[in-house]
Amino acid sequence: MNIFIDIETIPAQRPDVLEEIKATIKAPAVYKKPESIAEWMRTEGPAAIDEAYRKTGLDGAYGQVCVVGLALDAGAPVTIFEHDWQKPNAERAILEALSCQLTDWIPRSGEFTTCMIGHNVSAFDLRFLSQRCIVNGIRPHITLARASQAKPWEAEKVFDTMVQWTGSANVRASLDKLCKALSIPTPKGDITGATVWDAVQAGRIAEVAAYCAGDVAATREVHRRMTFQNAIAA
Repeated sequence: MNIFIDIETIPAQRPDVLEEIKATIKAPAVYKKPESIAEWMRTEGPAAIDEAYRKTGLDGAYGQVCVVGLALDAGAPVTIFEHDWQKPNAERAILEALSCQLTDWIPRSGEFTTCMIGHNVSAFDLRFLSQRCIVNGIRPHITLARASQAKPWEAEKVFDTMVQWTGSANVRASLDKLCKALSIPTPKGDITGATVWDAVQAGRIAEVAAYCAGDVAATREVHRRMTFQNAIAA
């Protein structure tokens, strides 16, 4: 049994984290005069703060899950998200729904034999989900917990298409690159991983979910190609 998974994340929603970031942003050391420092903070400071703030969306300590996309074997991708992503405990509801979905799909006998599959899933998606479960006080589903603790090359527990392609957890290759190399069509649109936060703020969370579902489907096709499920017997 295989479960294909992808997540979309947003920056920290805690005001104290944003205030801490603001306090750490300083003008470059080349600026010595108080008036020069003040001018830099006025003109360049907001962009520097925003850049640092956006990076928290990649940090499981502070960022939050806004969409989970997953598919069981050849089934249609399912997305889990909250239309009102700003409401209290929205992320908690997503994580609880994910656990329920996995429980529905995976019988007790399959908890230790189901493989979680995704792109850069070992270093990011599974680790992020595990960390956010801890923050929210939610025990992750046993299959998710097992996969998040697996080594990237333990393909019977977790199949990371990026690691399987590059041969190393330290070498990156985007899902888009693999799809292009393998001639796998992907949905066209203006949402990318880099613009998810902008789209969420613009009220386009449903479109972000659709984008996530597209990545799940694309990852599944990459996995099929990498495991030669489409190969013609010699």
